[in-house]
Amino acid sequence: MVQKQRSWKTTTPTDAILESISDGVFTVDENWIVTSFNRAAEEITGIPRNQAVGRLCSEVFRSSMCEVDCALKRTLMTGRPIIGRSCYIIDTQGQRIPISVSTAVLRDASGRVTGGAETFRDLTELEELRQELKGRSHVGELVSRSPTMQKVFEVIPAVAASPSTVLILGETGTGKEVVARTIHALSPRRQGPFLAVNCSALPDTLLESELFGYKAGAFTGATRDKPGRFALAKGGTLFLDEIGDVSPALQVKLLRVLQERKYEPLGSTRTETADARIIVATNRDLAKQVKQGQFREDLYYRVNVVRLELPPLRKRKEDLPILVEQFVAHFNALQKKSVQGITSEALSLLMAHDWPGNIRELENVVERAFILCARGSIGIGHLPEELTERYAKGKAQSGMRSARDLVEAQAIRKALERNGNSRLAAARELGIHKSTLFRKMRRYGIAVPERTGPAGARRE
Repeated sequence: MVQKQRSWKTTTPTDAILESISDGVFTVDENWIVTSFNRAAEEITGIPRNQAVGRLCSEVFRSSMCEVDCALKRTLMTGRPIIGRSCYIIDTQGQRIPISVSTAVLRDASGRVTGGAETFRDLTELEELRQELKGRSHVGELVSRSPTMQKVFEVIPAVAASPSTVLILGETGTGKEVVARTIHALSPRRQGPFLAVNCSALPDTLLESELFGYKAGAFTGATRDKPGRFALAKGGTLFLDEIGDVSPALQVKLLRVLQERKYEPLGSTRTETADARIIVATNRDLAKQVKQGQFREDLYYRVNVVRLELPPLRKRKEDLPILVEQFVAHFNALQKKSVQGITSEALSLLMAHDWPGNIRELENVVERAFILCARGSIGIGHLPEELTERYAKGKAQSGMRSARDLVEAQAIRKALERNGNSRLAAARELGIHKSTLFRKMRRYGIAVPERTGPAGARRE
């Protein structure tokens, strides 16, 4: 009796990994014939593997990039990989699917170019989320999906409707003036002016004249009357930023304005009436300053009627994508450009940064990147060196040489995450031997903490 032998298809560890990931991957030879097409590529495009392999790349994909600037073609011409370029493809149902594309050159053992590899990520869910957030995560000029900021959003309408003094606390660059402008825009005084004064930017004497104005002859050089900000803000809102830096002498005069709504311009004997909603802000701990005798207690209680605390950007990083999107839209309108957004890789670098300068620092980074980005999306190359150096260092440590390496490393990290950093479980999920996983982790510089059981015993 002749037994029928079963034929087994040989599967390499790399093949197993490519079949397990969520990113589409395909390769072409030097004649642009598709030579491989993974499971995710089938799912994203709707094209079966057997209908893709063996055909010209241009016949398989209907992409916006194919029409103007093929990323894979550019990589094969220059020898340089492209990471995270945004475009879209048309699936078998005629639906437009936004994707992020990365490319790499394929070489044989002798170094000869044998073709190229391209990975692409479906950004449909991301785009849907962005559209959803646009509709519900903003109040006036403010955008956020942070739970802490959502609490601020909830009270802003009530605060705006009230005539009470508002104290806004937060680190430098957290958007205190934007919050103040939003309160003004939603208030009954929105038809009046909004004036802002940085109390830390002027010496005490100049700040006093700036706030209260002066009469001709009040001091040398005062040749004519000049109204102060309290007068100019009549019927509107006056925003006093960095009030914690105001001198004790000027604190007394501000207290009188808040208590009695009265003040005298420099050199005047006539009392003026203040008709402006007062909003103050500071990055200092006013309560601590009161205890140290640096800030008047009575003034503190006058400004601390309604208090809003803004978290630093490092504690609300979930807001980074929509803040970047807002800045890109702003600069597009300002500079008459059509930058499409930011690549996922560049956004990842932004997410890894601590942002000591908060939203103001982020806006400056986006503006710089916007200037350097002539078309398409903001990428890693458009970001400042202090951010890209971290990327270059990580890439060098990982030893990544191709887009396939990037995909493989990503798949390993995600498998480890899903399995609680268990190397054995991750290897089983990926369909590779544990020793193979260890070797690839060393190659890509992937380190995970030791896992211990209930009794402290080490587990793989």
